[in-house]
Amino acid sequence: MAGTNNRVLKLWQSMAGKPRGKWLFTRMICLRAPYFGSIRPKFEALEPGHAQVSMRKRRAVHNHIGTVHAIAMCNMAELAGGVLTDVTVPPSHRWIPKGMTVEYLAKAETDLLATASAGDVPNADGGEDYPVQVDVTDTHGKTVFRAVITMWVTPKQKRA
Repeated sequence: MAGTNNRVLKLWQSMAGKPRGKWLFTRMICLRAPYFGSIRPKFEALEPGHAQVSMRKRRAVHNHIGTVHAIAMCNMAELAGGVLTDVTVPPSHRWIPKGMTVEYLAKAETDLLATASAGDVPNADGGEDYPVQVDVTDTHGKTVFRAVITMWVTPKQKRA
């Protein structure tokens, strides 16, 4: 696992316990990948193999029936799964989302929490799939959405 050699994880560890540190960490991630800012997420937990991201239910993420839009939940899942992968794979490797399968299990009528989890990192000497599961729950603990994001993990190319 990447452990403390990962600069994103080091940043999280240095900021998470400080006032507004989780919010600021999340803003920094959203500066790097601006589209994620559209849902106004907030990281709640982050370590190799585990990440949690929250999102408030607000008008900007509503669908036509006033619940959280399916694509907003996909966005939340990809953010949680992507940053989890970043702090989990060794610094000698890179990753990119390859695919996502989703299940919409119930109406998302409250604020949400995405919990991403993954197993052992693949060897990935020639490239390998790395599945990350993301469960999104409402404030009552009910799972409203589930995704499995397939990350493609490969060794970084050596620079000449």
